Amino acid sequence: MNSHRTAAVLAGTFFIVAAVAAIVGLALYQPVLNDPTYVVSRSGADSQVLLGAFFEVLVAVSVIGTAIALYPVVKNQNESAALGYVAGRTLEAVVIVVGIISLIAIVTLRHDYAGAAAAEGVSAIAIGKTLVAVHNWTFLFGPNLALGWNTSLLAFLMYRSRLVPRAIAVIGLIGGPVIFASGTAELFGLYTQTSTFGAITAIPVAAWEISLAIWMLVKGFRPSAVAAINARHASAA
Repeated sequence: MNSHRTAAVLAGTFFIVAAVAAIVGLALYQPVLNDPTYVVSRSGADSQVLLGAFFEVLVAVSVIGTAIALYPVVKNQNESAALGYVAGRTLEAVVIVVGIISLIAIVTLRHDYAGAAAAEGVSAIAIGKTLVAVHNWTFLFGPNLALGWNTSLLAFLMYRSRLVPRAIAVIGLIGGPVIFASGTAELFGLYTQTSTFGAITAIPVAAWEISLAIWMLVKGFRPSAVAAINARHASAA
């Protein structure tokens, strides 16, 4: 397996792992996200929440992994955009990790405040709600705003380079700005992150990531495009 085929398989795998792990992690987090009194409950689904944190760590690692795997391939097309993609994906991963820490902190607080007296319990619940709010905001800035920027950059690189069919790249060129605009609308309170409209605006970027991942896993990068990029880079050197 040559280096470009390896990069395509790695990137495709990271995209799939990130998508699956994000869904599983969010499902496992539900006890903390939906129960304001979780921090003072005598029994909680701590193991479930910590498992959700583990899946979110997989998301963060996979997010950076896609950029690292793709950088050697796309840098010869446009090094500035390729570096921007690496930086953007790293920022996205950092935001995700902040969200993970905020929810793990609630588990730690529950150990200290489980069954707390009324006055103390009220303070603990307020802290718990604050930490959930931090997670919710990271969910907006990571999988919406940062993702929109990163998708647009990578779709641009794929469209210009023709490493994958342009039809796939066009989906990303649509999905990136749409999810970024949706995140901006959510930021200013036009609708909530969990609204039906918010879910609809996420469909194009999801289609982009799935189609891109499947193409890279099954077909890899188009050899003619790789040769053209390398030849152009060699002539410019």
